[in-house]
Amino acid sequence: MTVLDLLGYFILLIIVLWILSASVKVVREYERGVVFRLGRFIGAKGPGLFFIVPVADRFIKIDLRIVAFDIPKQRVVTKDNVSVDVDAAVYYRVFDPSKAVLQVENYLQATNLLAQTTLRDVLGQVELDDLLTKREELSKKIGEILDTYTDPWGVKVTAVAIKDVSIDETMLRAIAKQAEAERERRARIIVAEGEYLAAEKIAAAAERYTTPGALRLRELQTLTEIAREKNMVVVTSTTVAEDIGKIASMVKALQERK
Repeated sequence: MTVLDLLGYFILLIIVLWILSASVKVVREYERGVVFRLGRFIGAKGPGLFFIVPVADRFIKIDLRIVAFDIPKQRVVTKDNVSVDVDAAVYYRVFDPSKAVLQVENYLQATNLLAQTTLRDVLGQVELDDLLTKREELSKKIGEILDTYTDPWGVKVTAVAIKDVSIDETMLRAIAKQAEAERERRARIIVAEGEYLAAEKIAAAAERYTTPGALRLRELQTLTEIAREKNMVVVTSTTVAEDIGKIASMVKALQERK
């Protein structure tokens, strides 16, 4: 065997190894390989080991795990003409790698741009109070709209989270004044309701005192309470005074028996 033969075998071995390395592909459990042969789509391969034809085939690796990205801070004008800066995050995953390659050039960039536009459109249709108090509902609505648009791309939007809403200092002071006015209004309503209930009770009590006996009992009770103040002089009618004298005599007699 000559040197040329050895050189030929060596070159052939290198070619075979190159063909094997170029034709054998491995993708992980959470990945898929979208394969094109001479420019034509032939399917998605994986997970695990699969073979392609060198030179003729080309494959694109797609990750199927959930991906999260931040939506850049967006300036939004609400329905009541208030400018706010909104930060949000979008969570999505590729459920059909073939569509993610065939239907859109760059599904990540397309989803990001679509999320920015949808965020501004949805939040621009609500008032500031709803934006501050109904974040969860608005996030769900944005996610549903995004998922509708990205479904043909093989992308599933799993969640959208509005992280922060920034408001100018001037607007913050206005909101604080509004909250203070609201608390004062509620306090006045509570006081008015209390006075109304008290008036009802007083009216009901007045109806109870329509009988002479009840009225006389209340009069005696009032005089008793007044009498506790030793430095006070109470002027009553003769009848009331006689009744009080009788009551005092009875109490004194009972005390002497003890």
